[in-house]
Amino acid sequence: MASDTALIVIDVQESFRQRPYWREDGVAAYVQRQQALIDGARARGIPVVRIFHVEDEGAFSEASGFVVTLAPIRIEPDVTFRKRRHSALVGSGLDVWLTEHGIRRVIISGIRTEQCCETTTRHASDLGYQVDYVGEATLTFPMIDATGREWGAAEIRARTELVLADRFARIVSVEEALAGRVERAA
Repeated sequence: MASDTALIVIDVQESFRQRPYWREDGVAAYVQRQQALIDGARARGIPVVRIFHVEDEGAFSEASGFVVTLAPIRIEPDVTFRKRRHSALVGSGLDVWLTEHGIRRVIISGIRTEQCCETTTRHASDLGYQVDYVGEATLTFPMIDATGREWGAAEIRARTELVLADRFARIVSVEEALAGRVERAA
């Protein structure tokens, strides 16, 4: 692998369909963008890293049978890591693999936008990686805050992109991530 970039596909797994907050809203658009990112990375020789979240019990346990790639996503990763924390860089071995393969830039995608994707983005930035955050290739679900207000998935994504932009990551489209540069007008 000659690329100094890696695509990180975080927690794109069937476990989420078992959660009470799962909604089909937005899933088709997410799947289309995530697949375009995976296929584009593969076509450009960018290593594809799959991350699975695992827990001891429930839908995220290996025994559940749900720690498999979310259908209908097609992925043939260069490597797969399992994590038990929000950041894919904690205790999974991913950090060692990135270093051993000379990776200096990571492209972040997956599930959930504001949790493991955002946390991994912040962590990667703090470790000195150039980070491209592809919000359109992340998925999340509505959440209710302490006051009872429901935040929609689009609001959560917008908030995540706001707090990450120019501090921890470049917020880019699938096409911009694959091009390796921001193509938007200033």
